[in-house]
Amino acid sequence: MDTSFYKMHGLGNDFVVMDERRGRLDLTPARIAALSDRFRGIGCDQFVLLRPACREGADVFVRFFNADGSESGACGNASRCVAALVGREEGIAAPVLQTRAGLLGTEIGDDGMITVDMGPPALGWRDIPLSHEVDTLRLPLWGEPAAASMGNPHATVFLPPDDMTDPRERGPLLEHDPLFPERANIGFAQVRSAREMRLRVWERGAGLTLACGSGACAAVVNGVRRGLLDRTCRVEMDGGALSVTWRETDGHVLMSGPAVQSFRGLVALDTYPR
Repeated sequence: MDTSFYKMHGLGNDFVVMDERRGRLDLTPARIAALSDRFRGIGCDQFVLLRPACREGADVFVRFFNADGSESGACGNASRCVAALVGREEGIAAPVLQTRAGLLGTEIGDDGMITVDMGPPALGWRDIPLSHEVDTLRLPLWGEPAAASMGNPHATVFLPPDDMTDPRERGPLLEHDPLFPERANIGFAQVRSAREMRLRVWERGAGLTLACGSGACAAVVNGVRRGLLDRTCRVEMDGGALSVTWRETDGHVLMSGPAVQSFRGLVALDTYPR
């Protein structure tokens, strides 16, 4: 039997979204990886599952998976896409998403921009997590990255403005460093001013993507901690720009940007390996 799906993206960071709110689908990690394959499947950076919310105040429970089938706790760009989808279906302007990282409040603006409250970052070495105690502001790795968790582990390398480092060379090595027991997303940031940076992200399980919402949030947090950025910053990535604010009053990180539905389709799940 064919199963429907949505193909969506935030600044080119693309997702396959499937709906389990009315019944479970036979989606194993191997099958998710096969569906995410750009040559033999539908193709996406991350795979998103919708389930009925089981926490008071939430409108939907969202699970995020990397393209290799491993699960992630959060995804900022995908959260905006889910907010757009659920908001349109339910006719609500501020859907609340239940995730493994907690409840994420969202707000759909009149201009179509969607803001997600990503919550406060985790900055302790155990919470990111790291394999042993180190200074999370300067890790003892190439580039001395700063580390933070936005529901998933991130490390941000701050490069000089004229640096030509290719994330595809350094990204995989840092992602799999033993210091990251759950691997990590690696950001390569170039600060242009206190309110603007250029960012490219090597995402664990997906590789170099056009944009990474949680990576943009982590990069701003780490830039503020380093004294390089103001608390509100424009983050330019290959696929476009996000606005990120690390709010001083409660420590929450707010991320604003677009969400686009590319198309809706049907897929024969039983033709994919389990």
